Amino acid sequence: MVLDRRSAAQQMNQYAFWYPATAEPREAIVQDFHSFRQALNVASADQRVLVLVNAPSEHEQNLRESLRSVANDQRIIGRFHFDFDQGDTWKKDIEGTRDEPGIILINPGEFGMSGTVIRQLPLDADASEIISAMTAANAQFAATTKKKVYSEHVAKGQSAGVYFKGAVPYGEDRDGDGQIDRGRGGPRRGR
Repeated sequence: MVLDRRSAAQQMNQYAFWYPATAEPREAIVQDFHSFRQALNVASADQRVLVLVNAPSEHEQNLRESLRSVANDQRIIGRFHFDFDQGDTWKKDIEGTRDEPGIILINPGEFGMSGTVIRQLPLDADASEIISAMTAANAQFAATTKKKVYSEHVAKGQSAGVYFKGAVPYGEDRDGDGQIDRGRGGPRRGR
């Protein structure tokens, strides 16, 4: 409804021309999720390697700044999810963890409820070393991960009893009463 008969790419290029960026893309902030559990689940759903920055709180802001160049590098952008975490509760569902803080590349499990460390780098690793490790991890992940077919994946998860309770309830409030509509498809049209 928004795009006219021109191709979507042509239309989006026109919008980009009309509304140019006001900041450098390489200065974009590094992604961070509400929780590690959410990050792992989304990384699994999107079939991406999760980059966990596990650092003491006094180092986190400096890492957020220094990792901007990594997260916004053309070889990296859009291919990974990032999360920052100070604790160690994330370790209970991840295989291959080490005790020291670091930048941890994680292969999320099939349903985002577990994962395996691919590689762990020290917090003071330089950008080129991080990018090299990330591109290698992504190549390994792509070579060993079967693409998910959404309907089959959901059916398999349901039959296995997998359920991720998020902070926002599932469903839609189509009638505007503030409650998620239950039943098939919500209220009927034409009423």
